[in-house]
Amino acid sequence: MFGGAISAMEDPRLILEENMRELNDQVPKMNENIATVKANVMLLQKEHRRYGAKQKSLTSKIKAAIQASRDDIAQRYAVQLQGMKEAQVRTKEQLQFAELAYDKSLQVKKAFMREREKKIGEAKEALRAHERAKWQAKIADTLEQFEVAGIDATHDEMIGRVNEQAAKNEARMEMALDSIDTDALQIEEDAQEIQAAELVKQFKLEMGIAEPEEISTAPEPVLRIPDAEQTGGDAAPSPRDRERTE
Repeated sequence: MFGGAISAMEDPRLILEENMRELNDQVPKMNENIATVKANVMLLQKEHRRYGAKQKSLTSKIKAAIQASRDDIAQRYAVQLQGMKEAQVRTKEQLQFAELAYDKSLQVKKAFMREREKKIGEAKEALRAHERAKWQAKIADTLEQFEVAGIDATHDEMIGRVNEQAAKNEARMEMALDSIDTDALQIEEDAQEIQAAELVKQFKLEMGIAEPEEISTAPEPVLRIPDAEQTGGDAAPSPRDRERTE
């Protein structure tokens, strides 16, 4: 528990927050002290005015006693007047010091408030930076979990295997196409077309739509076969070739 308390005390964030609270707490105390100084100034001002009023009253009494030929009474009032003057002088001096202290206290408060605002602003900015740093640390931790470099070898190997398999399949397809006799397929397709045409001709004949000569218009192919004498190397050619129909 003691170690945890020490760690909490050494936490910069907690220290800054505590400093801001202390700065804010000092404002009411300062206002209270300034109010006390102001009250002292006001009391001294009242006392100074009261001494001045008493001096006027005693001066009037002294003059009245002199006019009444009562010098004894005038002298007693004169003694009181002298004391009042001395007290007023002392009060005036105290009032001057009190007013000076009040002005100084206002200047101190102004400087304190300016410095307080500065320090609180710096502390808030530092705390915001601290929060940003925590957020950035979380983002960094998250990004570090996605290791791109760690899968490079497997990634390249798998791509190579896929490309190799695709090349093999393409080669097999080309070989399969080469192995198919396309000429035979074409001949078979032509034969099917001929059979279909012949079937259509038969339907036309049965339906009486076309005459036999109109249907069979294509001449039969003629195969020319050379004479037997032409098979030898020295025999002369026959004047004409025999014709054989297939």
